[in-house]
Amino acid sequence: MNWLKKLFGIKEIEPDPMKYLIAGLGNMGAEYDNTRHNVGFDVVDALAKEFDVEFKDDQLGDIAQFKHKGRTFILLKPSTYMNRSGKAVRYWLQKHKINKENLLVIIDDLNLEFGVQRLRGKGSDGGHNGLKDIDRMCGGNNYARLRVGIGRGHAKGGQVGFVLGEWSEEEKDKLPEIIKNAAETVKSFATIGLAHTMTKYNKKPS
Repeated sequence: MNWLKKLFGIKEIEPDPMKYLIAGLGNMGAEYDNTRHNVGFDVVDALAKEFDVEFKDDQLGDIAQFKHKGRTFILLKPSTYMNRSGKAVRYWLQKHKINKENLLVIIDDLNLEFGVQRLRGKGSDGGHNGLKDIDRMCGGNNYARLRVGIGRGHAKGGQVGFVLGEWSEEEKDKLPEIIKNAAETVKSFATIGLAHTMTKYNKKPS
């Protein structure tokens, strides 16, 4: 295939190192609005609002785009449902010629205390079905993920109901600060890099 490209003078389009795919995971539909499992959607919604851009229905998800400090941010809310997030992430990585090192996935985490966040450059799926599908569809777990803690406020056997349940009134009061902190982390990831951002933002909001 490479010799054919050379023969016909076809040049490969190089990935743009200044372009980033920010995938907030969740489930589409009004019944999932304001639920803990959709915190990834909440973070990219906050970024879209901050930069005054609107999401548009597109292939395999809703897409918005803005520029910040010379970087292009592609915001993605997959419409494939959480368990099939990988299909949408892979499509938009390929469409915009974005390297996996410029991918950041935002998810809820049941194992982190409410309000705590953890940014990592790679890692296991930790039982999260969204990450599991991205690993499968994108060829491994070597991409950044931002885990936003939703806590463990559920009885034994009530995990699903808790994750898919709406935030409590007390949580809603604190949520704006948590979402803002996550949004700042996203911008930092693309501008000052993974390592510095982990040092700065991997802590519980004050």
